[in-house]
Amino acid sequence: MASLSASNHVARVLSVANHVADVDASSRIANSWRRCLVSHKLDPARQGPPQTLTEAEIRHVAEPMEETIRLATPELDDLARVLRDAGYCVNLADVNATMLFSRLPGEADAKMFLDWKIYTGSNFAETFEGTNGLGTALAEEKPILVHRDEHFRAQWHMFSCAVAPLFDQAGRLAGAVNITSCREDLERTAHQLALAVTMEATRRMEGAIFRGHFRNAWIATVPGDGGSGLLAYDDDRRIVGACRSARALLGLTDGLIASGIDLSRYIKFDHHAARGADEVVELRRADGSALGQGHVAPPLRARPSTQRRDVPVDRFDSLHRLAGRDPGLIKSVKRLRSIGDHNLPVLLYGETGVGKDVFARAIHAASNRARNHYVALNCAAMPESLIDAELFGYQAGAFTGARRDGSKGLIVQADGGTLFLDEIGDMPIALQTRLLRVLENREVWPLGALKPVPVDIRLISATHRDLGRMAEEGAFRADLYFRLRGMEVRLPALRERADRDDIIRQIAREEAPDCRLSDEAWALFSAYPYPGNMRQLRHVLRLAGCTAEDGVIMDADLDLPPFGGRAAEPDLAAAERATIIEALRKHGGRVTEAARALKLSRATLYRKIKQLKIETAQ
Repeated sequence: MASLSASNHVARVLSVANHVADVDASSRIANSWRRCLVSHKLDPARQGPPQTLTEAEIRHVAEPMEETIRLATPELDDLARVLRDAGYCVNLADVNATMLFSRLPGEADAKMFLDWKIYTGSNFAETFEGTNGLGTALAEEKPILVHRDEHFRAQWHMFSCAVAPLFDQAGRLAGAVNITSCREDLERTAHQLALAVTMEATRRMEGAIFRGHFRNAWIATVPGDGGSGLLAYDDDRRIVGACRSARALLGLTDGLIASGIDLSRYIKFDHHAARGADEVVELRRADGSALGQGHVAPPLRARPSTQRRDVPVDRFDSLHRLAGRDPGLIKSVKRLRSIGDHNLPVLLYGETGVGKDVFARAIHAASNRARNHYVALNCAAMPESLIDAELFGYQAGAFTGARRDGSKGLIVQADGGTLFLDEIGDMPIALQTRLLRVLENREVWPLGALKPVPVDIRLISATHRDLGRMAEEGAFRADLYFRLRGMEVRLPALRERADRDDIIRQIAREEAPDCRLSDEAWALFSAYPYPGNMRQLRHVLRLAGCTAEDGVIMDADLDLPPFGGRAAEPDLAAAERATIIEALRKHGGRVTEAARALKLSRATLYRKIKQLKIETAQ
């Protein structure tokens, strides 16, 4: 039956050359099939895996894209978490369609991708593999959905791919974001929705790449019919950069930007009103007509021309921004500064969605290892059968299905840099023993290796579980727990943060820059407990930014499901804790004044702070 189906598919593809296929003759799929037959001279019946690079080749190819991958990784990880349950793998590929970043779905689906060699290092250029989401999107520089038998090669008929091309800060093609599922139960409409999610995530990646490149410039977000565009300009209001959509919107070219053309030739606004912080401003065209509301962000760092060269930028800036005005986090950042570049392991504790990976990246960026790799593994997302090989690596032929040249493993990849193990509490006991041996001996034994590989890593771990209690109950190795807990940092839930309102405003500016919150929406936001924390807040605001009419987010735009509290923390205790945190915030962390406001004795308040594990800035 399979061979009959394959032969039918091949006959259907070949009929395209004669314009008799049962597809729209002018469709993108049909045009791509013709390219594959006529220009690329490909055979739709050919069997076999895609071309796959060796580890050394991957490193060489990925080197020019290291900064792009670093800036895009948070969004890629977020996209993988959102789509994982639907069986999607998530990939970032370069302009040649070589996958340089991969996140696989759950265990059953992951095996399919591993068996078919759809992972880091695989190449899916249209010139090799025929019509497929990744190769065709890059060939045409447009988003595309290639559903099952729309693939050129018959062997890919069980997969559905949704791909969005990625453009850099100058509007040049930089690669593509690919999501692929092998689920037969997903209809085309589900994949179309997944494509929309991917396109939105790619837009945010492009924003992060643009802001990262022009971090020393002012950045204006300009509204347009095809979506907002980003403009970078200097203190003299000369345009220094523009993204792809801004170039199309305003007719900007490389030549005009290189000439240092004045911003007022295109848009006008009250720049002085936006000099202190991120601001929403009213934009006008050069002729004075209204353009709409835009957003202006100041430089992330002082420009070199205004900064003394002998005064370095504080490398702990990102950590301080993450800490905000929360007393407990401010105290933790002070402690992190004090340990400096000492190779002390850090254990991050916090609920799901509080931003443990973001915090870990900021610790890495603030260390003397910042120039080296930051490598992350989510122990809960990786099937137990694969963690061993992913973490410790393996030699060629170590097991059935192993790569021809073996794999270095994440620990060796992080040599000289930082290894982040998220959800460490989900690591199997047997692997905990191997990890402990790595930390003690500073060497790794890959599977099938005859000798160890020396490594120098800084380990940051994260969990939402009570590892201390797990260690007491024998569910987690006590010796490993104390190895991981060189310094423990508690990341508070969003509902517990003293600066929660500040965070909501900041994330609203990032996720819905062209919108403002109505009073009703703000009241809902302020009262909601956010069981999904930062991640949930971002998702809610992204959706609200898409559905809001006339740039105003109403309460009806907020997807906030009912939430009755957590079993781990009784409602009364949670309410009391939140009240004390708010009082401390209002009084700048001064316990005496907070106690007076709460009508408690200072001793009672100190006792409750200790009992409820509330950290105060010292």
